[in-house]
Amino acid sequence: MPTREVNFDGLIGPTHNYAGLSPGNVPSLANAGAASRPRDAALQGLAKMRKVRDLGIPQGVLPPQQRPNLAMLRSLGFTGDDAQVLERTAELSPTLLAAAWSASSMWAANAATVSSSTHTADGRVHMTPANLMSHYHRMIEAPTTTRILRAIFADESHFAIHDALPCHTLFADEGAANHVRFAPTHAEAGVELFVFGFDPPRPTPMAPKKYKSRQSRGACETIVRKHDLDRARVVIARQHHEAIDAGVFHNDVISTGNENVFLYHELALADTAGVLDQLRQALDPTPLIDIPATLRDFSLEDAVASYVFNSQVLTLPDGTMMILAPTESENTPRVAAWLARITADDANPIARVEYIDVRESMRNGGGPACLRLRVPLTEAQLTAVTPGAMLTPERDDALQAWVERRYPEEIRPDDLADHRLARQCLDGLDELTRILELGDIYDFQLA
Repeated sequence: MPTREVNFDGLIGPTHNYAGLSPGNVPSLANAGAASRPRDAALQGLAKMRKVRDLGIPQGVLPPQQRPNLAMLRSLGFTGDDAQVLERTAELSPTLLAAAWSASSMWAANAATVSSSTHTADGRVHMTPANLMSHYHRMIEAPTTTRILRAIFADESHFAIHDALPCHTLFADEGAANHVRFAPTHAEAGVELFVFGFDPPRPTPMAPKKYKSRQSRGACETIVRKHDLDRARVVIARQHHEAIDAGVFHNDVISTGNENVFLYHELALADTAGVLDQLRQALDPTPLIDIPATLRDFSLEDAVASYVFNSQVLTLPDGTMMILAPTESENTPRVAAWLARITADDANPIARVEYIDVRESMRNGGGPACLRLRVPLTEAQLTAVTPGAMLTPERDDALQAWVERRYPEEIRPDDLADHRLARQCLDGLDELTRILELGDIYDFQLA
């Protein structure tokens, strides 16, 4: 059956705030403590989903996590009613308080690694939720993410939703942000590229010095086994240490791919030539169209500031491709010039670039591609997806109205101790599950 790539975007939650919890994420650290605008953030995210849907590409929605996570704070010894728990945590550990409120599940590229049914031995779509063990505020997402994925992709004849990998350094996993699928078309088999930053059993002198890498080779290899992939159609590559130290905490900040097109910075990978050779061999006879950016085009710092590689490269219904880039790329002159050269070049199928405002996400370190999980689906598999998770015009209107009614306009650090705001956010999530027709997925609903 024909296969299309469906984007499932993370709906930005009502607790979106700037806490600077992610070392190595330059924008997140730069904006720590600033006032956030959750309503604007969610509306920007919905506008991007609507844009993709209007281009003729199926668009789905992943709900945010339950935040604030008061059960997590109670498990760490904070007692009393909700107000007392929040006040006590604010007094003793503002960092834990911020973790309990974090809306970081909005970046759905970290939700899971997805393998197309064209690649798996049993012909099902396989997903492994990321354990995100490198940071505590993200590690606590995995159980709810698993529950959400199993609610949306519930038909086991089409989907296999695995448990997250063990929370150990050997299996540090950040999801699809370090994974790219290449193929002649979305409907055909191709090759899966897994990118890691460190390999504990085999240390290297070419390790980052400023920031820690987050994805282990062991996680990549384990997912290959769990998804039962053909090893001849898998490439596992090391990220370049200089990129990590420049703030490239995930591979999708420095390279991206779509079908047989690969866009990357020359300092994305430790062995670019070797990786390109492996990809070409696996894709043969389909040619790999590789589009590099060199240091003459723009620096690593420009790549991180613009998030150009965190753009979405989309195949349109007419078979051409386009780039959906953040406005920050348009406002970085050398990056914008590079994009203009790409779209003017008839040697590749990318026909145009359009820019979109996801400023609230960008200020916390996530661009257009961070906000979506790519899921290749046949028509039968798409039909098997829980219908409420798909963005129809009617559901779009309902979500828009819900955000405008339920979301705070602004959140400042002191607001995280407000139990009334906490109750408002949880009541909003209860309503959301009815809009998305997902049933009870949150702990407070299941208690």
